[in-house]
Amino acid sequence: MTTPRIAFIGAGNMAASLIGGLRAQGIDASAIRASDRGAEQRSKISAEHGIETFASNAEAIQGADVIVLSIKPQVMKEVCLDLAAHISEQQLVVSIAAGISCASLENWLGPRAIVRCMPNTPALLRQGVSGLYGNAHVSPAQRQQAEQLLSAVGLALWLDKEAQIDAVTAVSGSGPAYFFLLIEAMTAAGEKLGLPRDTAAQLTLHTALGAARMAVASDVDASELRRRVTSPAGTTEAAIKSFQADGFETLVEKALNAAAHRSAELAEQLGQ
Repeated sequence: MTTPRIAFIGAGNMAASLIGGLRAQGIDASAIRASDRGAEQRSKISAEHGIETFASNAEAIQGADVIVLSIKPQVMKEVCLDLAAHISEQQLVVSIAAGISCASLENWLGPRAIVRCMPNTPALLRQGVSGLYGNAHVSPAQRQQAEQLLSAVGLALWLDKEAQIDAVTAVSGSGPAYFFLLIEAMTAAGEKLGLPRDTAAQLTLHTALGAARMAVASDVDASELRRRVTSPAGTTEAAIKSFQADGFETLVEKALNAAAHRSAELAEQLGQ
């Protein structure tokens, strides 16, 4: 596939991680450009990645095959209304802004090919995962372009329905914070059990890292991995039974439902 020319509207952390991932894949700097209101941010991203930057969004998208909207949801409507007259029908629009539906984007930009995606913060380390949904205007070639873009920072998974974006937000978009919360709690509990705080933190962090790597590399699911390390009447079983007695699974389900519900609420509010 011919390398697409990509223009980023907004050059913040997520845009920088995507640009860095694309450059690491061998995409030439001349195929990437970015716009940002801040002169300091433009200078920084240009110096780091060797790409051309612009103060004007309209200038940045000229000649681009893919336009990546990497701006805050709160300013999306304003930016899209300003861009609408400058975008051609052939250009693919990829939005990584939370809570902005394809219908809202089409309302502001006009009917066109739009891919909406929900990446997560580990994308900054190229260890992210993203859910992608393309509207009816997206061609097979444009799906490949969007997948190439998001795959530069981790795993990219296509969704059948746009409503599933809310579930992706609940599971992986917000998900890193859930694991950080567990790390906080385990570290604090380890300290109360008599470990120095730094030791408890290192034990927790590397246990989390090792467990995640085992789960990713394994050919069995997490429940089987848990069973294999849970000896009958052993220490792990004692902890697992304590978790379950306090409704651990129900608590997780309730939390994710709350996140998904809030995602849907934000889409309604921000899309007006």
